[in-house]
Amino acid sequence: METTHRPAARVICLDAAHRLLLLHWRDPFGGRLLWEPPGGGIEPGETPLEAARRELLEETGLDPSAVLDQSLPVERDVRWNGKRFTGPEHFFLARFAEEEPALVRTGLLPDEQVNLDTHAWVAWSELGSLPDEVEPPQLPAVLAALVPDGPWSVPPGAAPAQPGPPLRD
Repeated sequence: METTHRPAARVICLDAAHRLLLLHWRDPFGGRLLWEPPGGGIEPGETPLEAARRELLEETGLDPSAVLDQSLPVERDVRWNGKRFTGPEHFFLARFAEEEPALVRTGLLPDEQVNLDTHAWVAWSELGSLPDEVEPPQLPAVLAALVPDGPWSVPPGAAPAQPGPPLRD
């Protein structure tokens, strides 16, 4: 399997009720389904923050200025479309004043329009009950590190993520 080093940026979007926005994707290679926060690769010459804001706008139509200028690096190893992508992903936080803001898909690339199945604003307590895998697996620790005063707690036995060295899958 081809491996590509791909730095990326993702956005943890929280609505007024502390629900987390997840996009539901279907891998075009094998049909695997997964839930993941909005985000994608960092383009040449782009900072992680610029990439996070661009990806949020493209994938959701949500206001990119809501993305805060603080991130948590997470080392990722992801398989998608028959390829293996490795590298750091910078997770940023965006908060929205309303509950479940509506999304717009007009900024999606043609292949993204085909592969994005749906989205959901998911309550923290429901993350573990989603029917398909959630990426990254350490998403609860990432959220706890970005929003330590949130209404969630780190699962028993798991250490909270700390900014600094990247987390590893």
